[in-house]
Amino acid sequence: MTIRRLALFGATGDLTSRYLLPALVALRAAGHIDDRFRMTGAGREDWDGDRYRDWIADRLERHGAALPADARRAVVASADYRKADVTDPSDVAAVVAGDDPVAVYLALPPALFPPTVTALHGAGLPPDSRVVLEKPFGEDLAGAEELNRLLAGLVPERAVFRVDHFLAMTTVQNVLGSRLANRVLEPIWNSTHIAEVEIVWDETLALEGRAGYYDHVGALKDMVQNHLLQLLCLFAMEPPITLGERDLRDRKVDVLRSVRLLTDEDVVRRTRRARYSPGRCGGREVPAYADEEGVDAGRLTETFAEVELELDSWRWAGTRFRLRSGKALGTDRKEVAVRFRSVPHLPFGQDKDVRPNMLRFGLEPENLSLDLTAVGARAEHLTQLSLTAGMEPPDLPAYGRLLLDVLNGDPALSIRGDEAEESWRVVEPVLSAWERGLVPLEEYPAGSDGPPSRHTTPGRREDLLHQDSVLPTGS
Repeated sequence: MTIRRLALFGATGDLTSRYLLPALVALRAAGHIDDRFRMTGAGREDWDGDRYRDWIADRLERHGAALPADARRAVVASADYRKADVTDPSDVAAVVAGDDPVAVYLALPPALFPPTVTALHGAGLPPDSRVVLEKPFGEDLAGAEELNRLLAGLVPERAVFRVDHFLAMTTVQNVLGSRLANRVLEPIWNSTHIAEVEIVWDETLALEGRAGYYDHVGALKDMVQNHLLQLLCLFAMEPPITLGERDLRDRKVDVLRSVRLLTDEDVVRRTRRARYSPGRCGGREVPAYADEEGVDAGRLTETFAEVELELDSWRWAGTRFRLRSGKALGTDRKEVAVRFRSVPHLPFGQDKDVRPNMLRFGLEPENLSLDLTAVGARAEHLTQLSLTAGMEPPDLPAYGRLLLDVLNGDPALSIRGDEAEESWRVVEPVLSAWERGLVPLEEYPAGSDGPPSRHTTPGRREDLLHQDSVLPTGS
């Protein structure tokens, strides 16, 4: 059943203005929604419908000016507004009221999910309604389990959409598509041939006024626990029978269940955390994170997190998986980088100078590149070739694809309840060790490459490119 009514809680927030509103315009421009579509925004501002529609028009001018003007006007006209306390069942009931099913989108901080879902229980939802939650899903494993319990009493699991826009990105889906649709890749997609996989989301952006959310979460929860673990799942999963919701999500959960939990000793040796100090980034001066407006320096919130994981599975035993994300770095690097093992013998007499093959899935910008070794100008001399292909722009932005799935009732790209819990199981040992101070909070200048590794020499990244050693079991 297609839903034509959206109740948007957090309707005046940054997520709504930057992503959800342009996504709705893209859906309208593509013909996926029409004049029957209605949206009710709910927020704390004491506004009426006219004031909210003016606000939407202004935000679309800022964040969706390239989209068709008639589609923008149609989305503005479809909107209404109610001031609401998201924890008050009577306020919530007024927002979702109606006989037709409604998609309830919680564009809210994670701490508000449980009281809002509880209020939805009291308000009641029309049959066949759906509930959408932004990441992270809960604030720890216990919180995720409690949130799942509350949701299960409200709507069926298939009507719960725990959305992660990464899963709707074209290149992210190509991580799975490239290996499954190409015979040349699938036979070598295992630890026999792949030494290391880096899943990286490094950005030059600093806090950008998001202290109210980010300072309570940090890089590990904001990026690693959901986005990067989702990429790990798509990369490492066994081939599903179909790409339907059950087959795809079952295989993703299998990957998370196979992650070897880190001991305290592992956390000390295989994780890093840091936050940026003053520096120059992206052509501007950036203050220290601790001095950013709205930040409580005493929370010791990290803006950089790196975790090295192993999978206890037949396919991946012996392959490193390094998940890393940082803010206010010198360059944007957003990719899944696959380093293959070296060939067993080179008859060219220059083994130590030959880099291993690399396959890179560029996430932003979206591209695919392959680094190969070939013979250079002299027959005995080897050189590196890099083959790069850009991706065609998608028909819909990532949030447009997710909203379309919500309205059409297809949860394949949403995260199932047990998957959310398993993601927390993976990172909880890291969170616990960090909270106990077992891993020091380092600093790195804004605009730099991040903190130097404590565990190996400064040339560690290059060293890894020239070796094929694997992590010993239980190391």
